This record gives sequence, structure tokens and C-alpha cells, in this order.
Amino acid sequence: MLPLIHFARPWCILLTLFTGTAAVAASPLRVGMELSYPPFEMTDPQGRPTGVSVRLAEALGRHLGREIAIENIAFDGLIPALKTGKIDCIISSLTATPERARAIAFSRPYLTTGLALLVGGNSPVRSAADLDAQGRVIAVKKGTTGHQYASTALKQARLLVLDKESAAVMEVAQGKADAFIYDSLSVFRSQRRHPDTTRAILQPFREETWAIGLRPGDDALRRQIDEFLDEFRKAGGFERLGDEFLPEEKRAFKEQGIPFYF
Repeated sequence: MLPLIHFARPWCILLTLFTGTAAVAASPLRVGMELSYPPFEMTDPQGRPTGVSVRLAEALGRHLGREIAIENIAFDGLIPALKTGKIDCIISSLTATPERARAIAFSRPYLTTGLALLVGGNSPVRSAADLDAQGRVIAVKKGTTGHQYASTALKQARLLVLDKESAAVMEVAQGKADAFIYDSLSVFRSQRRHPDTTRAILQPFREETWAIGLRPGDDALRRQIDEFLDEFRKAGGFERLGDEFLPEEKRAFKEQGIPFYF
């Protein structure tokens, strides 16, 4: 049976998962994500959460026998929300980095990705090696690993730190920034939306993995989540998510010899 959706609070969407005909009585698992990163975290035309991460959260809820309460939180607020107990875990295309691991715990990785470049059609940038030069303007989304990388690796270029992916893409498309550092899947999709004014350099210049974020010491939940991820993968769950949400990307990446994510 499909989940029922309750609008419990303006910022919280509760997905009630049923086993048979009775609702599971266990306390809801509060999952934080930013619903503005399609096709992973987004809303449908009716305003309901959907996407790869939402499907993953729903499947996790069924595995745990718990309701799922999705908290829509700005990306740079997710880790603070986890640390203060507002949410129980983060499923939001979250890269597992050593810096973040000093503040939170991670499940085992469930997806491999990497940093890539969206560049302007007339930009001189051909690879990451061309980013750090005087006069270069490099766009990044605040709080992402692209932002972290640029802050430490780029000493001469000017950084343009923006709150929204769409704003960073427009800076490149309009010729105001030479490049936008983001994951290769999003770069692919952004270039398709602006084919005349942008180019995609998809081969990742730094490989990364995504994982579910947890509070340190929440070992029982981490073990349950790791068990779920193993079972979900073996059952073909990730393959089905790719077929549902990313069929064009899977074909294009295969044609270009770029390893696909899951």
C-alpha cells in the first residue's frame, strides 16, 4: 500500500507507513533533507516530497517498521538540526567528508559521485587545473563540498558563494562566472537546460561518496541503517531508483565511460 501523507506542521511532512491494515506504532523517524535538489530531493506538483532520497527514506521506514517524518531544512542547517536533536538522521545527498565526520557519524556509503564543472560556453576553463587563476570567478553553493574545496584549494580565483544551485547555474549561463563546482549528475542536468551557453566537464576531478548522517553514539540506528542499505542494494532497490529517476543520465554516462553512481 502506498504511504499516506499528513501535513502535521508547515515544515514537516509525515509519511505513515502501513503494515497490513494497521499503522506501526513506533515513534516516527525524523529525516532531514532539503527538498530542492531534483531528482534526489524535491516536491511533486502537489507539493508532496518525492525523489530518490524520499523513496530511500520510505524504504528505510518499512525496514524499521516506523513512520517517516520528513523535515525540509536548508542544506547548511541539516547538521545543526541533527546535532540539536531536531532530526534523527540526514538523507539529503550528503557527502561523507573527514570534516563532517568530526561533527556527525555516517552510515556506510550508498552512492559514489564526484565534483565536476559546469563552465560557460566561452570560458577558458577546460579542467579543474584552470580554476585557480586571477580574474576567474568560480560559483559554489554554500555548505557543499564544492564550497569546501574551493575555499581551501583556490587562492587566486574569486569565489561567488550562493544559497541556491539554480542561482549558481545562472551565473555561469549568463557569463558572470567562469565555472560552477558541483556533482557531475547535477552538472549534466544543468547543461541540458542551458545547452547554448554552458559546457559540462563531467569526469569527476575528486571522487566522493554519499551516506546517511547520524548523531555520534547512535550506534543501534547506524547498524540498522547499514543492514537496510545492504539488503536494499541486494534486492535491486538502487537500480530501480536509477531507472525511475535517472534513465537519461544512466545512458549518457555509460556512453561517455563515466561510472554511474549507485
